Amino acid sequence: MAKLLVKLQRYFRRKPVRFFTLLALYLAAGSLVFLHSGFTGEPTVTGSQRSPGAGEGPGLPYLGVMQLSRGFKAAATMPEGGRRHGPWFKSTSKEPAERGKAGDYGSTRSRALRGRSGREKEEDRARYIGCYVDNTRRRTLRGVSFFDYKKMTVFRCQDNCAERGYLYAGLEFGAECYCGHKVQAPNASESECNMVCKGERSNVCGGVNRLSIYRLELAQESARRYGSAIFRGCFHRPNNISIALPVSQLMLNMSVDKCVDFCTEKEYPLSALAGTACRCGFPTTLFTLHEREDEQLCAQKCAGEEFESCGTAEYLLVYQTQVQDNRCMDRRFLPTRAKQLVALASFPGAGNTWARHLIELATGFYTGSYYFDGSLYNKGFKGERDHWRSGRTICIKTHESGQKEIESFDSAILLIRNPYKALMAEFNRKYGGHIGFAAHAHWKGKEWPEFVANYAPWWATHTLDWLRYGKKVLVVHFEDLKRDLFVQLQRMVGLLGIAACEDRLLCVEGQKDGNFKRSGLRKLEYDPYTPEMRKMISGYIRTVDTALKLRNLSGVPDDYYPR
Repeated sequence: MAKLLVKLQRYFRRKPVRFFTLLALYLAAGSLVFLHSGFTGEPTVTGSQRSPGAGEGPGLPYLGVMQLSRGFKAAATMPEGGRRHGPWFKSTSKEPAERGKAGDYGSTRSRALRGRSGREKEEDRARYIGCYVDNTRRRTLRGVSFFDYKKMTVFRCQDNCAERGYLYAGLEFGAECYCGHKVQAPNASESECNMVCKGERSNVCGGVNRLSIYRLELAQESARRYGSAIFRGCFHRPNNISIALPVSQLMLNMSVDKCVDFCTEKEYPLSALAGTACRCGFPTTLFTLHEREDEQLCAQKCAGEEFESCGTAEYLLVYQTQVQDNRCMDRRFLPTRAKQLVALASFPGAGNTWARHLIELATGFYTGSYYFDGSLYNKGFKGERDHWRSGRTICIKTHESGQKEIESFDSAILLIRNPYKALMAEFNRKYGGHIGFAAHAHWKGKEWPEFVANYAPWWATHTLDWLRYGKKVLVVHFEDLKRDLFVQLQRMVGLLGIAACEDRLLCVEGQKDGNFKRSGLRKLEYDPYTPEMRKMISGYIRTVDTALKLRNLSGVPDDYYPR
């Protein structure tokens, strides 16, 4: 063998070019093998394999699903040695025919009506209000705008405008999207909105200098923006206004921007317009921003901007500036070791990280975790590194659902979310990260069906196990927390044994989003759930609803059931 190696060495010394050629061929062959394995390897769904009884779950009565939960113990453990969190992905559609072809303009009226009736079924997220005149010199909708001459859709335009807090979304020329707070132009004939959307031939996207306008029914008023300010609403003048809003300035040429800039300069998070007076302050018990009035009561034109409202002496228009309210930003570890371990339990994708953010702001203490996630630690969740039994954190995040794990906690906040939303959120986290999105190929491939088959039963058994084995369980629905944050957060803080400071909770309302909120700009434009999936999940919803009611708790919200 040694002689052979010596001969090869001598040979390649005489012929170095051949040596390097062979070496290059060897490396190239290895690279090809590696690339081939990378393209042909199929991603797999981690977690347990579906048990034989999974398909029978929805039809079983309550006790039957308790038996089912034992069949899914393996599914209730964390995959990949870590946590699972994890909305939406914009589908791509083929570009329609180019503008100007006769087929785009035929049967315009029937196409508009057909497209509009289809859109009205899409979760009532927007209401079509008509076709309007537009002018390139003075736009009908004067907010942000964007164009896409290949893939524009009605949904995409609505979602972009809603994400930015606008009340109206308008589409023009088949490919242009305009957002605004007011429609400042007359109506046009429906037949003049006659151009199909570039990304979907079934819908109309305005016409030449004509806008198809929608009112965004689901655009939350609290998210409406004017520049950098967030619109909070119209409110009655507080009794002790000089205490509630201590800084004021008379502005004869009043506008929203001027008042917001003034309060920002004075470093206050609230800017209130009262006719010609601009007032600044914090949300407090004297001015909670909980009792909103009809906006028409504040609809007095600004002296400095004819298309804006500036409120009146009795009814104030309030905006939130970019100044951070620091009254709830301080956080620390518990000064003494906690005597009880409190779980913040949820199914993955149910908003546990968001709930931790709210609890930390409301209490001033860090939350812990049953797992460790470096990305969460880097985002400010300093309790992430502590062992979950350290006793230094106010509560412990967990997705566990086994009897032994549940009984190791003295009490729990059980966060429950609509399974349709929770499954999609976790699927996005699994394939796109905490605030990322699963790729279109994952939704359309085998990953999504396998994921639903494995995770949907776990959604039910997670709640059932915590109701069965938990010692002291406070049930909080994610939807209720979003709808009435102040009241629900009071309940959660109460279970943690902390005296809730109302001013601190009001501060939390203004800082509620945190760093782990996904943008709504890439929501799926189609329903990923098949009829079979919806039938299965509906059965699990009924089972959980029954279990909650058997414990004299309110059942699941109505919007949990299939649309």
